[in-house]
Amino acid sequence: MRIFQSVAVGALGRDAFQGGMKTAALGFFFHFLIAFTAAAVYYFASRRIAFLNAHPVTSGLLYGEMVFLFMHFVVIPLSASRRGPVTYSWAFLIAGPLGHPFFVGLPIALAVSRFAKGRAES
Repeated sequence: MRIFQSVAVGALGRDAFQGGMKTAALGFFFHFLIAFTAAAVYYFASRRIAFLNAHPVTSGLLYGEMVFLFMHFVVIPLSASRRGPVTYSWAFLIAGPLGHPFFVGLPIALAVSRFAKGRAES
């Protein structure tokens, strides 16, 4: 519950941790909205940039890092979530710049590439 509440902090500030299941549900919604938006951006880009489907592993790893950088340097600073200095812990490194390429970008790229191949065969 606390993980999804931490996502809701972006919209509600620190009060999200006091909201119980309601703010956890809101954080869950935001988390998947962001993930589906990232997938949609990649999908629409892959329709115009052939390299993305031709090289899904390379493209996915790079895209995952770009998603992390966009979230870390644009979205989070504009949200209500961060006040004060950033701490760079092992958890941050694993979930952030190391995790996003493998657990966000790569699955998106492989799914889009597979979908594109399936459509080409039809």
